[in-house]
Amino acid sequence: MSVICPLCQHQASVFYHFKQRLYHQCQFCYGIFMDPALWPDRESEQQRYLEHLNDVEDKRFQQFVSPITQRVQQFFKPQHQGLDFGAGHAPVITHVLHQLGFTISAYDPLFFNDAVLLKQQYDYICSCEVIEHFHQPADSFAVLRDRLKSGGRLFCMTEIYHEGIDFHRWNYKNDPTHVFIYHRNTISYIADKYGFKQVEIDGRLIHFQANSSI
Repeated sequence: MSVICPLCQHQASVFYHFKQRLYHQCQFCYGIFMDPALWPDRESEQQRYLEHLNDVEDKRFQQFVSPITQRVQQFFKPQHQGLDFGAGHAPVITHVLHQLGFTISAYDPLFFNDAVLLKQQYDYICSCEVIEHFHQPADSFAVLRDRLKSGGRLFCMTEIYHEGIDFHRWNYKNDPTHVFIYHRNTISYIADKYGFKQVEIDGRLIHFQANSSI
């Protein structure tokens, strides 16, 4: 039975199967995704996220998200409008940038589900350790792109898979909510598909810049 990639809708083949773990890799965009039958339900996801004992005042937590908060400070001024997408129950990016005087709102479908925020457009969107949780990445990236103003920037953080990684021993896959894992080719596909004029990968940080017009 063939499996279709939830990002690009192309055929995928079995990439990794060990005990109850099953992942497929798309033959087109190179994305790696957990078998849909194993995806956690919404309640299980929420419980897993609540296990993360995040404190927005914790300097280590603030340092972890600093690749994004530093880029925001590099490209934008406090009066620009930002969105912390998938902020979780402890929106540390929003907290850090608010303390610096920036205008940014926290959105999360489980913890800060204000639908009005997804009807507005933003100069920049931050999404830290979020995109690997997308069950429907095609729809989610379409939302993110639509919420960006012309020329806006999207800053994401996630771990990128490459062929030098021993997937069996790779801890990142072991979180049951990490259902979609990205390859550099996957990022290139997203940039082309969703109208980003350029994309930069710097370690865990992915920096997309939208076209000035679509």
